[in-house]
Order: sequence, then C-alpha cells, then structure tokens
Amino acid sequence: MNINKNRIALNPLQYMATDDGWIDPSLAPPLEQQLEYIASQGFKYVHCSVPPGLSPDAYRRKLESAGLEAGPGYVGLRWSDDPEARLEHLRRSQATAEANAAVGSELSFLALGMTLGSARVDQHSAVGYQYSADRMDVIIDYVGEAAELVNAAGVVPALHPHVGTWIETESETRTVLEGIPSSTLKFGPDTGHLAWAGADVTSLLSDYADRISGVHIKDLFMDTASVARSERLDYKSAIQRVLWTEPGTGDADFNAIFNALPSGYVGWTVIEVDKGNRPTAEESIEVCGKWLKSLS
Repeated sequence: MNINKNRIALNPLQYMATDDGWIDPSLAPPLEQQLEYIASQGFKYVHCSVPPGLSPDAYRRKLESAGLEAGPGYVGLRWSDDPEARLEHLRRSQATAEANAAVGSELSFLALGMTLGSARVDQHSAVGYQYSADRMDVIIDYVGEAAELVNAAGVVPALHPHVGTWIETESETRTVLEGIPSSTLKFGPDTGHLAWAGADVTSLLSDYADRISGVHIKDLFMDTASVARSERLDYKSAIQRVLWTEPGTGDADFNAIFNALPSGYVGWTVIEVDKGNRPTAEESIEVCGKWLKSLS
C-alpha cells in the first residue's frame, strides 16, 4: 500500500457541515475544543486553516498546545467572469498561501471555489454542466497565475478538482493538468469528489502519479453518486440523499486508490468527511481515528 503513514492529517469538516452539506463555521465548537478532541483520536496533523481574527503564529501555538502540527492547507480561488474581480481573488489566494506558510504548512490544495447560485451548485452537479472551452482557456491561465503566487509564498500548490466548480470532471481535470506545467502546479486529487463526478479515479491517479503531492481520502456511497448524476441533481440535493460517509464504511476501494499512488509515495494524505454520517461530529471523527489506526 503506497501511503506515507507519517503524513496523514484530518480535515474536521464534520464540525462545520450543515444538513445539506454546506459549510457554516459558526456551528463549530471553540477551536481549542476541536483540536483537543482530534488529537485524542490519534491524529498528529490537522488541516491548516487560520481562523479569521487569529494570526498564523497564534494559530500555530494553539496547534502545539493540543499536540498537533499543521498538515496541508487549502487555497480557494473564487471564480468570476470579471477580470478585475479575478485579480482581487488572486490577491486573496496569495494571502491565504502566505498565512499557511507562516504556520508551517508546506502544501496547499488549490481549487476553484464553489458559489451558491452558480450553475454547478444550484442546478446540475457532477456532470460538467455548461462546459465551455473558452472559459476553460481562461481558467487554465487563472489557475496557473494562482499557482505561481502560491509557489512564491513558499507553499506547493496542488490542483484540487471539486464538484460544484468549473473543474469537477475527469476530462476537466486532465485539461487543466495538461495546460499547466508540473513545475508550476502539482496534483492534489479528492477521491470522493472525482468518484461522484464519475471519474475513473485509479486511472487518473496512475496517469498523474508523478505530480501527486497530496490526496484527499473521502468515502461515499457509489449508488447515490450514480443516481445523483443520472437525475442531474443539484449539489445540496445530492448530499441530502446521503452521499458521504466515514472512511471504511462506504464503497471507496482505498486499497486500489493507495496502490495507484507512486511507489514510495511521500506526499500527504488528508482524511476528510464533507458531511458526517454519524449523529455527531465527535462520533464521525472517532470513526476516522479508528480507520487511521487500522492503517498502522
């Protein structure tokens, strides 16, 4: 199994997930409480995310106090049809990368952001809805610029396809990776979102194995994903059909996924449950911790 067991982090989205699969940070308990519980479940690393109003140094001290270190972070690059707005979004992405670097995070998953009201969120998700070759040309340039800024901040950027964005399908993922050199942009696939979009996940990972710097591990129910695509459900409706579940309790073939990673893989693995399938966030994280221990 090609996985670096010393570089596994948790992204505790369970604390912030709404019933329809969106993210509401106000739902989460105090940061110290989150970190203490995550550490109690056997994790050594946590997804790097500096909260608003907290300096990177103060955030790092809170991690250290809980016995945790910063794993990979996330740079969400918002999309806009307005070139001036995109410039502002690039500046914000650079600031996020700089904050992640200041905490000690070495890798950031770089993804186009999801936006409520957008076609792939509110209308049809995971089917490449309203694909435009002209838009994709702009996206390649835009993501390439963002990747250069993240690199300049001292952080490795890795393309992170995500349902609900303009880079959600296997074809779109391949197009962006082929359009931006590996020296500028690595690959940080989300196995769950790619599977939801009908990708051949193991083939995609194998084909770009030399570019993978990190991977998001996410379990799901494949029948739900298939029905969601065939019925062309919107994002929230698909989530409410019970799409996501804790690792080891769904249909994802993690042995095949790990074997598709390069031999001697030294990159990061992030365990992530977009919407927990347990009554509480703590119970969901407990299942994640048990699955982590099963890898030892």
